[in-house]
Amino acid sequence: MTQQILPPPIWVDKPTTFNQMVVDLSAQPRIAVDTESNSLHAFRERVCLIQFSTPKKDYVVDPLVLQDMSPLAPLFADPKIEKIFHAAEYDLVCLRRDFGFEFANLFDTMQAARILGYQFVGLDNLLAEKFEVKIDKRHQKADWGARPLTPAQIDYARFDTHYLFQLRDLLEGELREKDRWGLAREDFALACDVNEPKERNNGASWKRFSMRKDVSPRELTILSELCACRDLIAEKLDRPAFKVISDDMLLDIARNLPEKDVDLAGIGMSTRQIHLWGDQILSAMRRGLSAPLVKPEQPKRPNDAALKRLEKLKNWRKKIAKELSVESDIILPKVYLNKLAENPPRNLKELEKVMSKTPTRFAKYGTQIYNLIGG
Repeated sequence: MTQQILPPPIWVDKPTTFNQMVVDLSAQPRIAVDTESNSLHAFRERVCLIQFSTPKKDYVVDPLVLQDMSPLAPLFADPKIEKIFHAAEYDLVCLRRDFGFEFANLFDTMQAARILGYQFVGLDNLLAEKFEVKIDKRHQKADWGARPLTPAQIDYARFDTHYLFQLRDLLEGELREKDRWGLAREDFALACDVNEPKERNNGASWKRFSMRKDVSPRELTILSELCACRDLIAEKLDRPAFKVISDDMLLDIARNLPEKDVDLAGIGMSTRQIHLWGDQILSAMRRGLSAPLVKPEQPKRPNDAALKRLEKLKNWRKKIAKELSVESDIILPKVYLNKLAENPPRNLKELEKVMSKTPTRFAKYGTQIYNLIGG
C-alpha cells in the first residue's frame, strides 16, 4: 500500500476564507465535491460539512458556523464547471434540501463504475484498486454535527474528494473504450434533476407498517399513535427516532397491549426507556385502541396487462444486463419500466418521446422495447 503524504486541508469556517475559496473554485474548469450529514445522530439531518477539492487544494467547509452558503449556488448551477461526486444522489438531495441549490454538469464516479460493470463500486474499493490508497473507515458513522471535529475526522473528510480527479479521468477512458461514454453523460444529466425530498419524520412514519400483511387495521392505528409519540420524543431530544424506540418494539407493543411498566419491561424496553417515556408510550397505545381506524393509502395496483408488460421488460433487461455484466437498471432505469408498462407506446416516435432524456438507450434498445410491449 502506498499512501501519499498530503498537506492539511484548508478548514473553512470564516467569511474571509470562504470568499477566497469561492473565488478559487469559480476559476476552475472542474471541482470535486462531497458532503457529510448527521442522519445517524439527529432527528432532522442536515449537511454538517461540504468538501471541495481542486487539483491543488482541498477545502473542508463548516456550514454550521458559516450558515450562508448562497455564494456556492452559482458554482453548482454553472454548466461550464464540472462537479465530480462519488454517489452523487444523496449529496444532491441534501444540498437541495438545506440550501436550495440547482445542479448542472456532474460526473458521478460511482455511476460511471456501475455502467462499466464494476462489482464493488464504493469509493474505498475503487481507490484501493486504482491507486493503492486505503481510507480509514472508522469515521464513516461519526457525528459530523459535533464540534470540534478531530484532525483525523477532517482528514478523512478530505479523502472523499482528493482523488476524484484521477479516478474520474481513468473511468472516462474506460467508458469511451467500452463505448458507454454517451450513456454515462446522459445519466449524469439525469442526476441533476433532484426532487425535493419528503420530510422523513412528520408523524407519518407508521405508514411503512401499512405494507405489511401481518398487521391488522387496529394494530396499525395503535402504531400510528405510537409513531407520533416517538417522533415527538425524538424531536425534543434531537435524536433519530430509531434511537428512541425501535420499530420492532413498537410493533410488539401494538400486538401485546401492555398495561403497566412491568409489561413494557417484558416486551424488552429498558429501565431507562420506561422511566423516561413509559407513561407516554402507554397513553399513546391507549389512544390507538379507541381511535377511529386509520386508512392507509393503498398504492394503485396496475392492471393485469400492465403487470405482464412489466414482467416482460424486467426479464428482457435482466438478460441484456447479464450479457454486459452490469446491473439491470443500467439497461433501463426503473422510472422507464413503470412508465412503459402502464402506458405502452403506440409507435416508435412515441417511445422516443418517453425516452427523450436518454437517447443513447433509445438508439440501442428502442426497437427491442417497442417489439416487446408496443403496438
